[in-house]
Amino acid sequence: MTWVHAEGRDRGRGGTLGGERILIALGGNAMTAPDGSATPDAQAAAIEAAMERVAELVAAGARVALTHGNGPQVGNLLIKNQLAAGVVPPVPLDWCGAQTQATVGVMIMNALERALAARGAARPVSTVVTRTLVDAADPGFAAPAKPVGRYFPEAEARRSMALGEVWRRFGDRGWRRVVASPEPLEILDADAAALLLDAGHVVVAAGGGGVPVARADGALRGVEAVVDKDLAAQLLARRLEATTLVIATDVEHAMTGFGTPRARPLHRTTVAELTALAAAGHFAGGSMGPKVEAVRRFVAGGGRRAAIASLARLGDAAHGRAGTVVEG
Repeated sequence: MTWVHAEGRDRGRGGTLGGERILIALGGNAMTAPDGSATPDAQAAAIEAAMERVAELVAAGARVALTHGNGPQVGNLLIKNQLAAGVVPPVPLDWCGAQTQATVGVMIMNALERALAARGAARPVSTVVTRTLVDAADPGFAAPAKPVGRYFPEAEARRSMALGEVWRRFGDRGWRRVVASPEPLEILDADAAALLLDAGHVVVAAGGGGVPVARADGALRGVEAVVDKDLAAQLLARRLEATTLVIATDVEHAMTGFGTPRARPLHRTTVAELTALAAAGHFAGGSMGPKVEAVRRFVAGGGRRAAIASLARLGDAAHGRAGTVVEG
């Protein structure tokens, strides 16, 4: 097959993207049905729809790298761990991360290649199963707080706690496992992603924040943790020398005063203003907070533009015309 490196115009969306490097971080809404279901068919349909949006940017001439969340997928594997624990040994979280990177990566490759071919802009799409370095002494390991998997009754949680897992009660919804979410320090396999991007591939890397590893006795070892996908995305974007980072989620903007009568969408902002707003507590730690911190770090570290926007406005967000846009 002959791969065509499309450097054309952004069809109907205004402006050229010739050669611009864009890192797109896809949220969980791009991987599941609108009701959150994560059946194989629902995941495939959601990824097909998301790749239509991504294909528009690639066909417009952008050099695109992708990363993605994997919460629902890892949650499904954790359920299998629990149900089959008496038959096969449960696998650790770093194994779950690696498995879901490969699974989601293959679905993205197939869907994006079809969408590009339909536009006459075929090019190769590759997935790099990616490790992310964390510090074994990160304070997150001493106080796990990141919820993973589904809610369970107390009796089921107690059985898992007896095996060494940490669980927490979340009100009437039940009990849920919590794990460490350490600070990502380095995307270890970013060099492979960079080589593929330079060669004209669309690259999928650091899915789910990357497989968390730490150094122990001079060697890398997988750890029981979940790395925040958005914080890892900004590290990957900087390593790939992306000019733009777009975090695609299920809302149109970040909000100031969220949950209060003073709630307002945040349109255009700067690193300085975003830093002040975050310090004032405008962004919830478990949801919008990491996204805001990721775009802040990316632009502060030299990126030209970052945006938090809905998947439906992906192209406009890449141009700085939709979502919460951070520049300078």
